[in-house]
Amino acid sequence: MYYIILVIFIIVIGLSGIRIVRPTHRGLTERLGKYHRFANPGFHWIIPFIEKMYRINVTESMINAESQEIITNDNLNARVDAQVYFKVKSDEESVKSSIYNVNDYIYQIVNLARTTLRNIIGTLTLKSANSERGRINAELHKTLLLETHTWGIEIVRTELKEIAPPPDVQETMNKVVKAENEKVAAIDFASARETVADGEKRAKIKDAEGYKQSKILHAEGDAAAIKLVNEAADLYFIGNAQVLKKLETVERALENNSKIIIPIDTKLINVISEIAGVVPLDIK
Repeated sequence: MYYIILVIFIIVIGLSGIRIVRPTHRGLTERLGKYHRFANPGFHWIIPFIEKMYRINVTESMINAESQEIITNDNLNARVDAQVYFKVKSDEESVKSSIYNVNDYIYQIVNLARTTLRNIIGTLTLKSANSERGRINAELHKTLLLETHTWGIEIVRTELKEIAPPPDVQETMNKVVKAENEKVAAIDFASARETVADGEKRAKIKDAEGYKQSKILHAEGDAAAIKLVNEAADLYFIGNAQVLKKLETVERALENNSKIIIPIDTKLINVISEIAGVVPLDIK
């Protein structure tokens, strides 16, 4: 009976000492309150009641620095919130430092980030704080790296989540932004209308120039035709036949309301005058 109890006791002790360390963790084993050994991922066994294992997460984690009211350099209360991404380094010394060099490193990081943000944003105006988020993130990251270098952790990055001004200031800023957007829209609309008007003006000028050129070409064509007919008449017709051919040409030209200039001393003038019953005067 005693042997059975002893075996059961040994089994319970043996099972209670089993520890499994996951790949995302590292372990520290203490014996009687003193650091004893480092535990990598895998199976481990500790002596119950004598040894104790602490398992530390070494993956990247995010903590919120918690929203807080910060007075800016222009005496405005801005609500500021930030996030800090960090991880415990996986080597033995870093894991030991995260346990033995700092009491609750998560709590310490949160408060250090809040204090650093107050110091940085307190020197800036609300406008510059909103426009210089990159600078604020860089300074916050630099300060956290410097202050936590003995804690065995790595500050991966910091992100400024929001910088919210008071409600009345936010309303005023919204009105300013709206007015600026309306101004830009009005300028764009005016530019578009000006472009359309310029296009219409150029089109009308092109049409007028085309019409003008067409009329010139028609007139030049008619004049050239008359000239050719006159020359042909001089060559192939004689006497009244020449005059008749010229009259036919003039008649066709006058059908299009064309203006024909004829020298006064030509026979064609005399024929036209006789047909119209007008005797040309010779003005000296």
